[in-house]
Amino acid sequence: MPAQVNLSEKFSRIHEPWQPHIAGELNGQLIKLVKLQGEFVWHHHDHEDEMFLVVKGQFRMEFRDKTVTLNEGEFIIVPRKIEHKPVADRECYVMLFEPASTLNTGNVVNERTLKELKRI
Repeated sequence: MPAQVNLSEKFSRIHEPWQPHIAGELNGQLIKLVKLQGEFVWHHHDHEDEMFLVVKGQFRMEFRDKTVTLNEGEFIIVPRKIEHKPVADRECYVMLFEPASTLNTGNVVNERTLKELKRI
């Protein structure tokens, strides 16, 4: 049976920034919850588009030629192959919608790369 998901409860279980957790999945897509704080790394995804929905707070999506500020209730879709870097001056709660194959650091492999995500 389908179960409802309480986003506040799920986010309360995430304690580190930049550590996405799987909150659900549908049709080969994962719904991930992540807390952003500070800067991430410049990266792109060769095969996947990503959707970032701000649940709480505000963050900037930096692109090489512009910056987009996103507030609560707003989302952005970053098309595949577009280099981007999320930045949050204060803690921000974000829901991601992306294919299950999407690696958090895209084409970059470093200490922030997570090959397996926890489920919450």
